[in-house]
Amino acid sequence: MFRVCRIGRAQGLKGEVNVTVFTDEPERRFAPGSVLYDAEGNEFTVERSRTFRERWIVLFRNVTDRNASEALNGTELFCPADSEEEMEAEDAWYPDDLIGLDVYVGDSMETARKIGTVDDVLDSPAQFLLEVLEDADGKRALVPFVEQIVPEIDLENNIVRLTPPDGLL
Repeated sequence: MFRVCRIGRAQGLKGEVNVTVFTDEPERRFAPGSVLYDAEGNEFTVERSRTFRERWIVLFRNVTDRNASEALNGTELFCPADSEEEMEAEDAWYPDDLIGLDVYVGDSMETARKIGTVDDVLDSPAQFLLEVLEDADGKRALVPFVEQIVPEIDLENNIVRLTPPDGLL
């Protein structure tokens, strides 16, 4: 299960709540009919959702008034992990999938050289960062996880290829 959001304060009188979003797919996770779960396994079905000034406001089925929505304040909601087939189709990965991959630098795998391994994946305000433990000197480098710098990930062969700008590593 992956954390999707934390319910915040009530919004209005009809049961809507503000949520702190922890997913990069809020449109999908808060689509009407989507089912989320709390830590105890209770289901929360999205009735409707909307954005207002970069915030998400969600109404869950059976949460019909302000008192009910206020009682949910602080509740974290989760969803099941996507299947491997869905993720391959979207060319997506979970952070845990990347940890331990061998890191190569070069314009292609034919000319790339191994420099280390992915030691961690950090969630920064701008984007995810790969923490690379370099083989040569044991130093750690933070690499922005963007397509221009990380053009290739091959989970089958345990490889990530980087094309970093000068001075990044």
